[in-house]
Amino acid sequence: MSDVRETTEPVWQQLRRFAENGDEAGLRDFMSTLSSPEAVGAVLHLNIAEQRAILLALEPEDAAALLDEVPDVSAAQLVEALDPEQAASIIENLESDAQGDLLHDVPDDEAEAILARMEPAAAAEARELAKYDPDTAGGLMHTESFTFPSTATVGDVLDRLVSSDEDFERYRGQHPYVVDGSGKLLGVLSLRNLLLSGRYTSLTDISIEAISVRTDASLEDLKTLCDKTNFLGIPVTDELGRLLGVVARADVSEALQTRADQDQLKMQGIVAEELRSMPLLFRSRRRLSWLSINIVLNILAASVIALYEETLAAVIALAVFLPIVSDMSGCSGNQAVAVSLRELTLGAIDAGEYVRVWLKEVMVGVINGTVLGALLGFAAYLWKGNIFLGLVVGIALALNTILAVSLGGTVPLFLRRMGVDPAVASGPILTTVTDMFGFFLVLSIAALFLPRLI
Repeated sequence: MSDVRETTEPVWQQLRRFAENGDEAGLRDFMSTLSSPEAVGAVLHLNIAEQRAILLALEPEDAAALLDEVPDVSAAQLVEALDPEQAASIIENLESDAQGDLLHDVPDDEAEAILARMEPAAAAEARELAKYDPDTAGGLMHTESFTFPSTATVGDVLDRLVSSDEDFERYRGQHPYVVDGSGKLLGVLSLRNLLLSGRYTSLTDISIEAISVRTDASLEDLKTLCDKTNFLGIPVTDELGRLLGVVARADVSEALQTRADQDQLKMQGIVAEELRSMPLLFRSRRRLSWLSINIVLNILAASVIALYEETLAAVIALAVFLPIVSDMSGCSGNQAVAVSLRELTLGAIDAGEYVRVWLKEVMVGVINGTVLGALLGFAAYLWKGNIFLGLVVGIALALNTILAVSLGGTVPLFLRRMGVDPAVASGPILTTVTDMFGFFLVLSIAALFLPRLI
């Protein structure tokens, strides 16, 4: 096997060869030599049929580990490509939160077919978790929790901590929680209190009140709570206060990073996760859905030029500055969009704070617009030696920058309040408006100064 690893052939091509030859034993041995990033990167180079062959060649627990590392959309497509029984054997080896997220992304009929072939208790748990949105406490929580009954003592906890219980690893550093007979969360234990108390001390005597959230708590709520506390995990309860699971701090950080990555892609028109191993027409159709809207919006912006065709024909130099004014304003507006999206994610602003955000952005827009307008106007004057041409493009850029940052700051808030994804819709709206008004400002101001520009 070392000979295979020493070859200069890319890892994914070696994997493909094992899959094509049906060499399952060789494939398993080869996969065992790969690090997790190597394995994921190689698998994502392959088509869905080859990925399926690799999953089926691996032991269910190894297949589950691989499935847990690949992007969500690829994992869902892989599960859909498997027979329900094959999928069930793999999914049963995932952690509870990963089971729920994966089944949430699979069509309902296929998810039910998979659940029907899982162990009844595990299926019931996964079915419940799949109901929650992945970016809520219910969707992020692990149902495995480190709990002790209210009748337990400090000695019981200490004995468990030093035991070789294989399940202990699943608790991922959680603090011990105290629950009553009905599963209601009574409190949480600090390690300091445990170590300073006698073995026969009742847990209810040293537990402290646990700060918990409900299943519908948003990712922003969880981040706020993580920022205010140093908890490794946040308990999740139902309406009766019964402990349902625990959200790990690390999972909150990972979810926030994933959302930030997705927002960045959405701003570029990639409205859903895409990999080049996906079918060609599938990828093309997804991109066209966004691009086709943009071409209509761009035609609207270009129509402004047609209204001032005579002005543009008289002062052809204006054609050079039209794209500069619209592009620079768009860049300023996109900066404001990015800040608003970030603050919405962090919970630093509320979707109704239009006036506050607008005032903050206008001040930036006035400063930056004045500086940028002066620079562009001076460049226009040096080029043509006409101070009025410099005034036209300078004033247009300054005004359009103020407009762009005003829109960039407030449009995401308005879209969020309307229930529209601001990461997807903010860009096209901003681009269209800044282009239209940029063209309009340059050409309309130029029309006022036309005799001095010719």
